Amino acid sequence: MATAMAVATTNLSFSPLTNRKMMNTKLVRGKSQVSFNVGVNPIKCQSNNEKSGAPIKFVGSGYRFLQLGPHKTHSNRSILAKSLGSSSKDGVTSSIFQTVVGVLHLVVSLGIILAMDKLLKQAFVAASIQFPSALFGMFCTFSVLTILDTIVPAAAAGLMSFFEPALLFIQRWLPLFYVPSLVILPLAVRDIPAASGLKIVGILAGGWLASLCVAAYTAIAVRNLVKTEMMPAEPMAKPPPFSATEVWAWSGIFIASFAGAYLYPTILGTAARTCLPFLLSATVLGYMIGSGLPSALKMLFHPIICCALSADLAAFAFGYISKSGMDPVLGLQLTLLRVYSNIMLWLYSCQDRLCLSLPRLRLIHYDCGVCEGYYLTKVSTNPGAGDILMGFLGSVIISFAFSMFKQRKLVKRHAAEIFTSIIVATLFSLYSTALVGRLVGLERSLTISILPRCITVALALSIVSLFEGTNSSLTAAVVVLTGLVGANFVQFVLDKLQFRDPIARGIATASSAHGLGTAALSAKEPEALPFCAIAYALTGIFGSLLCSVPAVRQSLLAVVG
Repeated sequence: MATAMAVATTNLSFSPLTNRKMMNTKLVRGKSQVSFNVGVNPIKCQSNNEKSGAPIKFVGSGYRFLQLGPHKTHSNRSILAKSLGSSSKDGVTSSIFQTVVGVLHLVVSLGIILAMDKLLKQAFVAASIQFPSALFGMFCTFSVLTILDTIVPAAAAGLMSFFEPALLFIQRWLPLFYVPSLVILPLAVRDIPAASGLKIVGILAGGWLASLCVAAYTAIAVRNLVKTEMMPAEPMAKPPPFSATEVWAWSGIFIASFAGAYLYPTILGTAARTCLPFLLSATVLGYMIGSGLPSALKMLFHPIICCALSADLAAFAFGYISKSGMDPVLGLQLTLLRVYSNIMLWLYSCQDRLCLSLPRLRLIHYDCGVCEGYYLTKVSTNPGAGDILMGFLGSVIISFAFSMFKQRKLVKRHAAEIFTSIIVATLFSLYSTALVGRLVGLERSLTISILPRCITVALALSIVSLFEGTNSSLTAAVVVLTGLVGANFVQFVLDKLQFRDPIARGIATASSAHGLGTAALSAKEPEALPFCAIAYALTGIFGSLLCSVPAVRQSLLAVVG
């Protein structure tokens, strides 16, 4: 018996047909389950050999669990541990390498878009061209993609793939680029009378609802005429949610930079640059926290509101602790600004009679009604946190080229519904705002400032720059507020009005509440996202093209009165 056991431990070979007492064979799911009746306790194993008559052999160290005597397996475990440790190190190294490559890819692709926007802006300013430079860049990018797709489709696909990280970055942080307008909102509306403020709020709320209905009904009417069937849209990637690591990292930046700015107010050269890190991190943290709020709470407390409040609270805390007040961080008092500007203008007018030779001081951004503080300086050589965020607005416009190219088949198939609805809605928004502003007796400059209320901030600021005597800070704030109204109520209103068609819902949302409304609707209705993205881009494009025509601008001014 001992001899038999010794043989079984080293090289076990027998046929189940010759010894049925020692082995029972059962076929389980195409495999032979073999039980060895050795003593009292059976030892079970499995064989992949489907033929029961074939000999079964167990050879090598891999089957040493069949051995009944004491055997040392320390060497095998050591080799396995070393192998696992080596694989783990290789995996960590590979993961770090992929992360570094991904970051470099993002920096390069996003940097190209930002550089393109900056170069075009400088060229347009030098050439005195009154046309949105980012919009021209968008047209150029779309044309290049279209030509490449016709000649070398692989090159167009490669270009889209190369810029994908930058596009996801812009999509993920898009609401942040609107925040500076809300942060300085108290300064932008400080000299606006309460009665005028109420009129503006009424125009925003009523105008948003009217624009929504006009766009939706137009889309439905055109769809009933053309009767084009829906086709699947190209899938649109969604950015990942914020992780706890990101929140803690930005929290650390905020604490360290806040303490540094308090202890060394000009350590980075100027107060604005020194305050930039903690104001930027406070804004980002507010957005992250707001994005993580429950859906029910977001209805009343949108992430962008949380974002703006976070920045304002950080500015208030710094002003209180440093005893400098909140105004130097966000902007100087308007009363002081007016006194200073009036004194300077009076001196310039009297310098000939007084034989004075006054230096021509640079009075910046008086058209906004606000002297910018540390948060938003509007000086490229001394930027604040708001300048950094608003610097991405041009890249948002250029990114429209990629989203439209990706959905080009959808645009071509539903061109009638999309273009008709957007043209009608944009015209209605501009001229109805001008007319209602005149009917309610709103000041001329304020009415002109809120004309592009349904157009994204970047292009809205370009549009009001074509007019004289406007308040661009008010324009930005009004656009953001319109988007907030749409983000909170668009789905509820669309359901109540029984707009079921995804094309109508997407176009109506984007053409009335631009980016914020688009983000709110697409989060719950992915089938409407492609139409939101298309309408969001085309509404701003068509509005900018329309207002670039002098005859259109004159007609709007005539309606305003």
